[in-house]
Amino acid sequence: MAIKSTAHAKLETYKEILSQGDVWQAVLEELKQNKFAESMLRANNRKASWLFVGCGTSFYLADAAATSWTLLTGEPARAVPGSEILMYPVLTRSEAANLHAVVISRSGRTSEAVRAAHALRKEMQIPTIGVTCAEKSELEAECDSTLVVNTADEKSMVMTRSFTSMLISLQYMAARHAGNAEFCTSLEVMAAQFAPRIRPLADQMEVFVAGNSFEDYVFLGQGPFHGLAREGALKVMEMSCSYSQSFHTLEFRHGPKAIITPRTALTFFLSQPGQESEIEVLEEMKELGGVTIAVCSRANDKIQKASDLVIELNLPVDELAQLAAHIVPSQLMGFFTGVGKGLNPDQPKNLTRVVVLD
Repeated sequence: MAIKSTAHAKLETYKEILSQGDVWQAVLEELKQNKFAESMLRANNRKASWLFVGCGTSFYLADAAATSWTLLTGEPARAVPGSEILMYPVLTRSEAANLHAVVISRSGRTSEAVRAAHALRKEMQIPTIGVTCAEKSELEAECDSTLVVNTADEKSMVMTRSFTSMLISLQYMAARHAGNAEFCTSLEVMAAQFAPRIRPLADQMEVFVAGNSFEDYVFLGQGPFHGLAREGALKVMEMSCSYSQSFHTLEFRHGPKAIITPRTALTFFLSQPGQESEIEVLEEMKELGGVTIAVCSRANDKIQKASDLVIELNLPVDELAQLAAHIVPSQLMGFFTGVGKGLNPDQPKNLTRVVVLD
């Protein structure tokens, strides 16, 4: 099904991307009243280690959530795909004492996630929390407790607002767990201020995509932004059937930069702590002829000079509280690239909304 230029506004994926700021505000308001949040915090008053589990987009969400959890709480956390729990359980059993698991699935029906939750809770005796957008799901039945973010559920196959909303929810929970009320307020400020900026950002990205033709897409990020880089690459791949990769920013110069041509689009998620070193890579890739896109909290003169497109969020909150907002440009890039190729992002090739195995 080919999409004409103005018809994209009717697509569910596009509407769901644009809805994110408003949905985030609703989700955060609901979390304030959520009794599950309080019970989970009381149950885990000892220092714990955390395992965040997901499949596909939910795994990349787990990656971003795990790094956020450690940065906010000081407790060790790592992300693994659901399949690793099932195929290499010994790697999970070797974890530190007082291990807790968080299993993420938008539908609550993804087979590997549900089976992983079962193995963690029933076979390994690890307290397990589910995070989903669906009420009364199979995942909920396999977990000790479940956070349901149903306001963020979607009609489309490709995860956009569910990814960002569940990420914000887990960041909120981490901040509450750490007694960091200021960070919770920062999430609310971010959501309110970013909401009216999404449509202008969509217009900006639509123009940029229409004015370029790329063969390769690369997404680069460090720390909590590495999960976003992986998710950005997946969004472009899913919605536009384009070749897309992700790397840690500084790792890209160790071999992968060989692919750079004038038709390579490189999206940099620039962090404040590592910005000096990351800018050096940005400048190097620009000199090699790549088309560079910088997504950052604030852009200095070096970033402006070395970038073909700058997305400056400039929100008055901690950088980590802006994490969800950083992924929106990549969602839009995937969407408009797909539409530009005559594809329908609501019906991506070879995909189903949920991976359910026999």
